[in-house]
Order: sequence, then C-alpha cells, then structure tokens
Amino acid sequence: MHSVDILAIAAHRDDVELTCGGTLIKAAKAGRRTAILDLTQGEMGTRGSAQLRAEEAARAADMLGASARETLALPDAGIENTPATREALARVIRRFRPRVVIAPASEGRHPDHRVTAGLVRDACFVAGLAKVAPDVAKHRPLKVLHALAYRQDFVRPSFVVDISAEFEQKLDAIRCYASQFDGEIQAGEVFPNGEPLYDMIRHYAATYGSLIRTRYGEPFFTTEMMRVDDVAALEVSTF
Repeated sequence: MHSVDILAIAAHRDDVELTCGGTLIKAAKAGRRTAILDLTQGEMGTRGSAQLRAEEAARAADMLGASARETLALPDAGIENTPATREALARVIRRFRPRVVIAPASEGRHPDHRVTAGLVRDACFVAGLAKVAPDVAKHRPLKVLHALAYRQDFVRPSFVVDISAEFEQKLDAIRCYASQFDGEIQAGEVFPNGEPLYDMIRHYAATYGSLIRTRYGEPFFTTEMMRVDDVAALEVSTF
C-alpha cells in the first residue's frame, strides 16, 4: 500500500462525498494522493442495501480521484470508541500513512457521526504509540481536520476550501448514490427545507463559498491555530 497525502474517514458510504468531496477532487487534481475509509457498510440504511452502496461507493471514489477506498466493517448505527476499534483504525492509518486525516464534525444528528469524530482523533494518536499493535510500524498524522459541512452548531470554520471548479464533479459523485438520494429532500446532516436534496447541497456549498468570496466552498475546523508566514499574501477581501 502506497502512502497517501490525505485520508478521509467517515462513518458511512456517501458521508465523504457530501462533506469533503470537492476538497478531495481538488487535491487529486493537484497531484495529491487521497484515500477514503468508510467505517461501516451502511447496512442499517433505510434505502438500498450494503452491496448496492458498495457499488455506488466504488463509482463515486473514481469520480473523486481517490487512489483507494476501504471499509472497516464496523456495525452501522453501532460504532463505538473503544481500545479495540481505536487499534483497528490505527492499523489502517499506519498502512496509508497520511499527512492529513479528514474526520466528521464533532457534533452530528447521527450518533455514528459524533462517535466517529472522536474515534478518528483518538486513533490518530494511538497510531503513534509503538506498543499498540507493534507488528505494524507506527505513524501519527500531522493534522486532523473536521469537515463542518451542513452543521448548524455555529462553530466558525477555521478555513474554507474553494471548490468552485470542482463542485459539479462533487455533485456527480454524490449522484452515484441514487439509491440513497434520488427523489429525497434530506440525508445525513442535511436538514430539509422541502427542496430536492441536490439543490440543498448546492445552496450550502454556495453559502460556504460566500464566506471566502467564491461561488462554492467546503468548511473545515481545526483545534489548533492556523499559521501564516506572509500576511501580505493573505486572500479574501475585508471589504
């Protein structure tokens, strides 16, 4: 397994597409190696089946430009942050050896999303402990990012990625999940307003884009402060 620059980890197949798909597309276009890890197979989903979602996820991964996509096969609607799950996830992190890991937001309507956020952070730390799973060389990612898309907790994003050029491709990747989204007005963390889900995704992306004066964007949060070396090179107009 080749190391990757970015590993996006989410609870369910389609979570990554919804929250950070544009960012992964942009990274791949820039020559970065990306990979996706879905913690569950989505077997508890109301629509479709685990097998159908696996087929949809494979097509979507191709559209995102991901070099690999795997599932940890933890129980859907039953993810727990335990020593066993931390070690299982740490083993995958060590195989991919990412510099950056993208995790869900720390809050979420689905309990799997909330638990996954903490599990990912803890597993990234555990992956750097030599005495945990000593048969696999340790590796601790440099940075963990939390994807904030669709959250209404009023946590100010640390930064927003401009995905204006990538948005339509992101939406195509989301449309791969026809079993989940076609004809729907709600999914994941997307609160409904009566409009088709795909329109809601566009509205949210436009809102985030407006924060950085672009058409479409994806927001992220980091617990650590962002570093700037050249203030004269800062973008996004104040006025």
